[in-house]
Amino acid sequence: MIAMGMDRPPTGHDVELAARAASGDRRAYGELVRRHGSAVRGLLRRLGADSATADDLAQDAFMTGFEQAAEYRGEGTFGAWIKKIAARLYLKKVKREARLIFSDNLEPVEDLSVRDTPADAASRIDLDEALKSLSRGERLCVSLCYGADWSHAEAGEALNIPIGTVKSHVRRGLDKLRAKLARPEEGARREAHG
Repeated sequence: MIAMGMDRPPTGHDVELAARAASGDRRAYGELVRRHGSAVRGLLRRLGADSATADDLAQDAFMTGFEQAAEYRGEGTFGAWIKKIAARLYLKKVKREARLIFSDNLEPVEDLSVRDTPADAASRIDLDEALKSLSRGERLCVSLCYGADWSHAEAGEALNIPIGTVKSHVRRGLDKLRAKLARPEEGARREAHG
Protein backbone atom coordinates (compact mmCIF):
# COMPACT_ATOMS: atom_id res chain seq x y z
CA MET A 1 0.00 0.00 0.00
CA ILE A 2 1.33 3.47 -0.93
CA ALA A 3 1.27 6.10 1.79
CA MET A 4 -0.49 9.20 0.52
CA GLY A 5 1.41 12.48 0.72
CA MET A 6 4.76 11.03 1.77
CA ASP A 7 6.57 12.27 -1.35
CA ARG A 8 4.84 15.62 -1.67
CA PRO A 9 6.61 18.65 -0.21
CA PRO A 10 5.08 20.19 2.90
CA THR A 11 2.62 22.97 2.23
CA GLY A 12 1.62 26.00 4.19
CA HIS A 13 2.63 29.57 4.84
CA ASP A 14 6.27 30.32 5.59
CA VAL A 15 5.41 31.14 9.21
CA GLU A 16 3.78 27.74 9.67
CA LEU A 17 6.69 25.94 7.99
CA ALA A 18 9.22 27.84 10.15
CA ALA A 19 7.30 26.88 13.29
CA ARG A 20 7.36 23.24 12.20
CA ALA A 21 11.09 23.54 11.44
CA ALA A 22 11.68 24.99 14.91
CA SER A 23 10.26 21.79 16.37
CA GLY A 24 12.65 19.72 14.23
CA ASP A 25 10.68 19.12 11.02
CA ARG A 26 13.48 18.99 8.40
CA ARG A 27 11.05 18.51 5.51
CA ALA A 28 9.24 21.73 6.40
CA TYR A 29 12.54 23.57 6.51
CA GLY A 30 13.56 21.95 3.22
CA GLU A 31 10.49 23.53 1.65
CA LEU A 32 11.59 26.94 2.97
CA VAL A 33 15.04 26.37 1.44
CA ARG A 34 13.40 25.43 -1.86
CA ARG A 35 11.22 28.55 -1.81
CA HIS A 36 13.92 31.04 -0.86
CA GLY A 37 17.24 29.50 -1.91
CA SER A 38 17.60 31.20 -5.28
CA ALA A 39 16.72 34.63 -3.84
CA VAL A 40 19.35 34.24 -1.11
CA ARG A 41 22.01 33.17 -3.63
CA GLY A 42 21.01 36.06 -5.88
CA LEU A 43 21.42 38.56 -3.05
CA LEU A 44 24.85 37.17 -2.20
CA ARG A 45 25.97 37.48 -5.83
CA ARG A 46 24.69 41.04 -5.94
CA LEU A 47 26.66 41.81 -2.80
CA GLY A 48 29.78 40.67 -4.64
CA ALA A 49 30.17 36.95 -3.98
CA ASP A 50 31.16 34.72 -6.88
CA SER A 51 28.77 31.85 -7.67
CA ALA A 52 30.57 29.21 -5.59
CA THR A 53 30.90 31.50 -2.57
CA ALA A 54 27.23 32.50 -2.89
CA ASP A 55 26.23 28.83 -2.87
CA ASP A 56 28.41 28.10 0.18
CA LEU A 57 27.19 31.13 2.12
CA ALA A 58 23.56 30.42 1.23
CA GLN A 59 23.98 26.91 2.62
CA ASP A 60 25.56 28.33 5.78
CA ALA A 61 22.73 30.85 6.10
CA PHE A 62 20.08 28.15 5.81
CA MET A 63 21.89 25.96 8.33
CA THR A 64 22.01 28.91 10.73
CA GLY A 65 18.35 29.61 9.98
CA PHE A 66 17.40 26.03 10.82
CA GLU A 67 19.27 26.26 14.12
CA GLN A 68 17.59 29.59 14.91
CA ALA A 69 14.15 28.83 13.41
CA ALA A 70 12.49 29.34 16.79
CA GLU A 71 13.64 32.98 16.69
CA TYR A 72 11.64 33.68 13.52
CA ARG A 73 8.29 34.99 14.72
CA GLY A 74 6.71 35.96 11.41
CA GLU A 75 7.08 39.71 12.07
CA GLY A 76 8.52 40.07 8.56
CA THR A 77 8.80 37.70 5.68
CA PHE A 78 10.87 34.58 6.08
CA GLY A 79 12.74 35.59 2.91
CA ALA A 80 13.82 38.89 4.44
CA TRP A 81 14.83 37.15 7.68
CA ILE A 82 17.02 34.57 5.96
CA LYS A 83 18.52 37.22 3.64
CA LYS A 84 19.64 39.19 6.68
CA ILE A 85 21.40 36.10 8.01
CA ALA A 86 23.06 35.54 4.62
CA ALA A 87 24.15 39.18 4.31
CA ARG A 88 25.68 39.12 7.78
CA LEU A 89 27.61 35.95 6.91
CA TYR A 90 28.88 37.56 3.71
CA LEU A 91 30.03 40.69 5.54
CA LYS A 92 31.81 38.60 8.17
CA LYS A 93 33.60 36.70 5.41
CA VAL A 94 34.65 39.86 3.61
CA LYS A 95 35.88 41.47 6.81
CA ARG A 96 37.69 38.29 7.84
CA GLU A 97 39.51 38.26 4.52
CA ALA A 98 40.40 41.92 4.99
CA ARG A 99 38.93 42.76 1.59
CA LEU A 100 36.52 45.42 2.73
CA ILE A 101 37.92 48.94 2.40
CA PHE A 102 35.65 51.88 3.06
CA SER A 103 36.21 55.56 3.14
CA ASP A 104 34.07 58.62 2.71
CA ASN A 105 35.56 58.79 -0.78
CA LEU A 106 33.05 57.29 -3.19
CA GLU A 107 35.59 56.45 -5.91
CA PRO A 108 35.36 52.87 -7.21
CA VAL A 109 37.74 50.42 -5.58
CA GLU A 110 39.29 47.39 -7.24
CA ASP A 111 36.76 44.59 -7.65
CA LEU A 112 38.29 41.63 -5.83
CA SER A 113 35.51 39.17 -6.59
CA VAL A 114 36.20 36.18 -8.80
CA ARG A 115 35.23 36.87 -12.41
CA ASP A 116 32.34 34.91 -13.85
CA THR A 117 32.84 32.70 -16.86
CA PRO A 118 31.24 33.86 -20.15
CA ALA A 119 28.46 31.27 -19.67
CA ASP A 120 27.69 32.67 -16.19
CA ALA A 121 27.77 36.25 -17.44
CA ALA A 122 25.37 35.46 -20.27
CA SER A 123 22.82 34.14 -17.79
CA ARG A 124 22.88 37.23 -15.58
CA ILE A 125 20.24 39.91 -15.86
CA ASP A 126 21.16 43.52 -16.62
CA LEU A 127 20.91 44.49 -12.94
CA ASP A 128 23.78 42.17 -12.03
CA GLU A 129 25.96 43.75 -14.71
CA ALA A 130 24.93 47.24 -13.65
CA LEU A 131 25.78 46.48 -10.01
CA LYS A 132 29.31 45.52 -11.05
CA SER A 133 29.85 49.08 -12.27
CA LEU A 134 29.34 50.50 -8.77
CA SER A 135 32.07 51.02 -6.23
CA ARG A 136 32.26 48.31 -3.56
CA GLY A 137 30.66 50.66 -1.01
CA GLU A 138 27.80 51.60 -3.30
CA ARG A 139 27.20 48.00 -4.29
CA LEU A 140 27.10 46.74 -0.70
CA CYS A 141 24.89 49.56 0.55
CA VAL A 142 22.40 49.32 -2.34
CA SER A 143 22.27 45.51 -2.09
CA LEU A 144 21.85 45.53 1.69
CA CYS A 145 19.20 48.27 1.74
CA TYR A 146 17.22 47.10 -1.29
CA GLY A 147 18.15 43.43 -1.73
CA ALA A 148 18.21 42.42 1.93
CA ASP A 149 15.70 45.06 3.08
CA TRP A 150 18.03 46.51 5.73
CA SER A 151 17.56 50.02 7.05
CA HIS A 152 20.31 52.58 6.47
CA ALA A 153 21.13 52.33 10.18
CA GLU A 154 21.45 48.52 10.04
CA ALA A 155 23.74 48.75 7.02
CA GLY A 156 25.87 51.44 8.67
CA GLU A 157 26.20 49.41 11.84
CA ALA A 158 27.11 46.22 9.98
CA LEU A 159 29.62 48.00 7.75
CA ASN A 160 30.93 50.22 10.56
CA ILE A 161 30.37 53.41 8.59
CA PRO A 162 28.28 56.52 9.37
CA ILE A 163 24.63 56.51 8.31
CA GLY A 164 25.31 59.56 6.13
CA THR A 165 27.90 57.57 4.19
CA VAL A 166 25.40 54.73 3.72
CA LYS A 167 22.82 57.21 2.41
CA SER A 168 25.39 58.71 0.04
CA HIS A 169 26.42 55.29 -1.24
CA VAL A 170 22.77 54.32 -1.76
CA ARG A 171 21.81 57.59 -3.47
CA ARG A 172 24.79 57.64 -5.81
CA GLY A 173 24.53 53.92 -6.45
CA LEU A 174 20.85 54.17 -7.36
CA ASP A 175 21.56 57.15 -9.63
CA LYS A 176 24.27 55.18 -11.43
CA LEU A 177 21.99 52.13 -11.73
CA ARG A 178 19.14 54.20 -13.16
CA ALA A 179 21.47 55.75 -15.74
CA LYS A 180 23.07 52.42 -16.65
CA LEU A 181 19.78 50.53 -16.91
CA ALA A 182 18.01 53.33 -18.83
CA ARG A 183 20.55 53.31 -21.68
CA PRO A 184 19.46 50.00 -23.27
CA GLU A 185 15.81 51.11 -23.19
CA GLU A 186 16.61 54.39 -24.94
CA GLY A 187 18.48 52.52 -27.67
CA ALA A 188 15.61 50.10 -28.18
CA ARG A 189 13.10 52.97 -28.39
CA ARG A 190 15.21 54.77 -30.97
CA GLU A 191 15.43 51.61 -33.10
CA ALA A 192 11.67 51.03 -32.87
CA HIS A 193 10.88 54.60 -33.94
CA GLY A 194 13.80 54.56 -36.47
